[in-house]
Amino acid sequence: MNRALYVRRRIGSRFFLLLCILATAFGLMWLAIILYSLIYEGFSNLSLSVLTQMTPPPGEKGGLANAIVGSLIMSSLAVAAGTPIGIMAGTYLAEYGRHTRIAFIVRFVNDILLSAPSIVVGLFIYEVVVTHMGIQSVGGMSWPSNFSAWAGAAALMVIVIPVVVRTTENMLLLVPNGLREAAAALGSPRSRVIRAVTWRAARAGMVTGVLLAIARIVGETAPLLFTALNNQFWSTNLNAPMANLPVVIFQFAISPYKDWQSLAWAGALLITLAVLALSIFARFLESSRRQ
Repeated sequence: MNRALYVRRRIGSRFFLLLCILATAFGLMWLAIILYSLIYEGFSNLSLSVLTQMTPPPGEKGGLANAIVGSLIMSSLAVAAGTPIGIMAGTYLAEYGRHTRIAFIVRFVNDILLSAPSIVVGLFIYEVVVTHMGIQSVGGMSWPSNFSAWAGAAALMVIVIPVVVRTTENMLLLVPNGLREAAAALGSPRSRVIRAVTWRAARAGMVTGVLLAIARIVGETAPLLFTALNNQFWSTNLNAPMANLPVVIFQFAISPYKDWQSLAWAGALLITLAVLALSIFARFLESSRRQ
């Protein structure tokens, strides 16, 4: 090999490697700054009252209890409705219609939903659900449209479904065909093979997909701004606007009040810790499945 060409290629390789390292360090630097600010400000303003008291008016002490409960309710509804749909669709793509035309269309639409901005999902649910539910009076106030927890849960469900579909299909495709053939050789119908063999073999991966979907929706703000809106008071009425943590953080963070900004930092820390815990648990399940 020409030594001059070898030296030139080696210098070029090390130059681009250095650029990659510098770009990585630049990104990690800003991530470290953000995490430091979040941890410092969040823990400085985190207290028991944040978890036990309702959102306060400006200048008074309070917490985020109603927002936390509202987020839990809507996220639970979204996961409870979206998970079965996602699992069934993923099972069809992996077990029944793997190479059919309809499966190709479903995968294409699913990929679009995975990459679609969440605000688009919120606008879609607003147009389909909220604007067709009329005007409602809540707490002595008339809302221009029936913002509700149902609409918020529907928006989050649309985000949950494509994540569960993708992970379910991928996990089922990793199950060896020999397991299916062995069960079929014993005379088991296809539905029984799926329930007793493939789902059981892919159970850890499918649960991981559900956890990742929860981590995806727990901090979504834009869809809830167009659907569930917000509620300063304690309310578990699913037919009315409901307080939720992401929207409360958004509204408190842009406010000029110092006490509201402190609560926004505490709420952001709570969401970050929840997402971190879900991600760690998902990684644990994935590693146990591989072992």
